[in-house]
Amino acid sequence: MDTIVSNRFADHRVVVTGASRDFGRTLAIRFAQEGAEVFLSARTLAGAQKVQDEIRALGHASVHAFACDLTDPASIRDFAAKVTGVTDRIDILINNAARWLQGTDLLSASDDDVVDTIASGAIGTVLTTKNFLPLLLASDHPDIVTMVSTCGVGGFDRSSAHDAFYAAKHAQAGFSDILSKRLRDKGVRVISLYPPDFRNTDPLSDAWGSAPRTPNDMLTSQSLSECVLFAVGQPRDCFIKSFHFEQV
Repeated sequence: MDTIVSNRFADHRVVVTGASRDFGRTLAIRFAQEGAEVFLSARTLAGAQKVQDEIRALGHASVHAFACDLTDPASIRDFAAKVTGVTDRIDILINNAARWLQGTDLLSASDDDVVDTIASGAIGTVLTTKNFLPLLLASDHPDIVTMVSTCGVGGFDRSSAHDAFYAAKHAQAGFSDILSKRLRDKGVRVISLYPPDFRNTDPLSDAWGSAPRTPNDMLTSQSLSECVLFAVGQPRDCFIKSFHFEQV
């Protein structure tokens, strides 16, 4: 697959958390293909560097890799400080990273697993946004995108996720909701996505262009990533607050 699909985000600098695998990796690659300068983080530096190397192999040099453990406030501060040493602004912050925890029985997870899940999804999102806000406010087109989940929607109970994951996602939803109001007068758009389970196809594979996308099929990472690109590509009078999706 060619690296540059278009240059519509050539003037954008994008931070993606949890970019070493799954949908975070997908978003990192897609923004790079659209010309953006991308700043990747993962819990381990090796994980972020692997995706950095994949993107550079496509001929896109404007990519940077960092380690960031979202359960550790000092690690988040260090991540933001290192990015600040590279750039004077960030245009898009994508809060993608959050630990998944399986299990419909509250007693099925250890206390440490519960703490790690809520810390990465809830506290990690708040502190990452807080520490990158100065760089976002230096942009003339700042956006904050948070990958929440249908687990963050009131009354939703169709996931096999653990109760702690639900708690983390409701925290993200509440944070994004108030932030969208409080940052509006500063020109910062806060966009939340609430997808159900979806099929995440490797954007560098042949399957990317052939995944089934009919009304009867599961939501795809292709469609989900296009929603993100669409929202942040809108004129600045267009504040898309959230995307909600029907579950098959």
